[in-house]
Amino acid sequence: MAQVSVFNLTYEGTPPWDIGRPQPEIVKLAQAGEITGDVLDVGCGTGENALYLVSHGHEVWGIDAAPLAIEKAQGKAAQRGSTATFQVWDALDLERLGRSFDTVIDSGLFHTFSNEERRCFTQSLKSVLRSGGTYFMLCFSDLQEGHFGPRRVSQEEIRETFGPGWRVNYIREARFASMDSDDGARAWLASITRL
Repeated sequence: MAQVSVFNLTYEGTPPWDIGRPQPEIVKLAQAGEITGDVLDVGCGTGENALYLVSHGHEVWGIDAAPLAIEKAQGKAAQRGSTATFQVWDALDLERLGRSFDTVIDSGLFHTFSNEERRCFTQSLKSVLRSGGTYFMLCFSDLQEGHFGPRRVSQEEIRETFGPGWRVNYIREARFASMDSDDGARAWLASITRL
């Protein structure tokens, strides 16, 4: 609960990850046709990825534990006439959403979880991602230099987290865009299918 409060406070201003547009890696996935069907954006922040995907024909729900982030996302959706659905929700309790999705996207949520929370998250994710559906994760990479910013994640940690019941299609080097540049922090982009 303390972590939710910290994240909520950051949305009183503009957090460094809120770049005012979709992450380029999400755009590339959509343009390549990898994002299909109904989409859930976990840890959606102020909604730019979700709003982009709705504008390209997907039904999209965005959830975030920070009420201020969702308030901003709902405001953007109203202003743009978007049909995106945004709700304050705990990503570790997705089953209670009461629906399933073909694709789940995650831009910067996974690396906030502790090891124990990661195990809970995979179970939560399994409850909403249809069999054969794909989870796309953009997370901070252990190749990023320095110590500032979120916890770094290795490819091995991703593979260990998504074991039985999942297939890791790929993990490739990527970047988190910043306000100033698309060539921001080093990241991993993973494509993981629920079996």
